Amino acid sequence: MVCHQNILKIKTSGKCLHNITRDVNDVVAQWGMDMGLCTVFIRHTSASLIIQENADPDVLTDLSNFFSKLVPESPTDYYHSAEGLDDMPSHIRSVLTHTSITIPVNNGHLLLGTWQGIYVWEHRERSHLRQVVVHLNS
Repeated sequence: MVCHQNILKIKTSGKCLHNITRDVNDVVAQWGMDMGLCTVFIRHTSASLIIQENADPDVLTDLSNFFSKLVPESPTDYYHSAEGLDDMPSHIRSVLTHTSITIPVNNGHLLLGTWQGIYVWEHRERSHLRQVVVHLNS
């Protein structure tokens, strides 16, 4: 088995879904992997990874709105608020999504569906520099 690892540094702009599909594809292409698995892992507890619709931005807006209602930012609902009102809700949103995803690779390409993209979901109000590990096994 051959492995390769790369760490992507993703600058977020506050609460948003940041498409990193091209960045991950570039790592796969750089490595020249024909067939294998690509694992993507985010090294944070207040941001997460999702695979989601990449054609209609309304899907991402609806997801963000749903999670805001599901996990509200309230000054009375949580004990942990060391970094502000969005602190604990960000951790909960991260738990409800993913910190890692695995995608098959074939012929040097991620085998994502036609409308699928890989996103870093920043759950915090302010921007952060997030580290995303791309690990390839062939």
